[in-house]
Amino acid sequence: MKSLVYVLEDDASIAGLVKFSLEREGIECRIIGTVREFISSLTERTPDLALLDIMLPDGNGLEVLRYVKERYRGVSCIILSALSQESDKVTGLDLGADDYISKPFGVMELVARIKAALRRRAGSGVIRLGELELDSDTMRVTLGGKELELNRKEFELLRYCMKNAGIVLSRDTLLTEIWGYIDTETRTLDNHIARLRKLGIDRFETVFGVGYRFRKE
Repeated sequence: MKSLVYVLEDDASIAGLVKFSLEREGIECRIIGTVREFISSLTERTPDLALLDIMLPDGNGLEVLRYVKERYRGVSCIILSALSQESDKVTGLDLGADDYISKPFGVMELVARIKAALRRRAGSGVIRLGELELDSDTMRVTLGGKELELNRKEFELLRYCMKNAGIVLSRDTLLTEIWGYIDTETRTLDNHIARLRKLGIDRFETVFGVGYRFRKE
């Protein structure tokens, strides 16, 4: 699946140049011109990276940065702004930006920095499917920005299923991988999946006579 970048930028010429440059590198790109549309778009599909201008017609990109980092921690954020003073950069980085690029900018450098941020994210232990995000480093799971409380086995089961999304996983495989044994009489697996479903994770599909499949979409 292609990486997805949201570009929050109200200057059409800059936005078009960024979109063209990223898509040429095989990166999916969505241009968004207002804060309101950006926040709405997060609920439709969460990007891998957000490229954020600061001065926008209906708000401030730094507030958007704060919002994203509070609710969608797995999303990398790069500030792209005409505000180029050292204090501006420090403020952005302190708020959680992964990088800060000043306008005017070199297209090749911008693309290189975005690709570097995407590589760092890919190796961070974060798995995301739609609004469901799991961070192996912090053992934190969020759904639609809301943190879920899971015990260790629930977390391990969810992580294994997310890593193998789209594949039919037999009961024996799941019991062996998560609990280290096979017991055809146990309801442990079913009870844990029922608990995850109750928390709002609705991607588990029962494959009768075999086990479960975790939907990708």
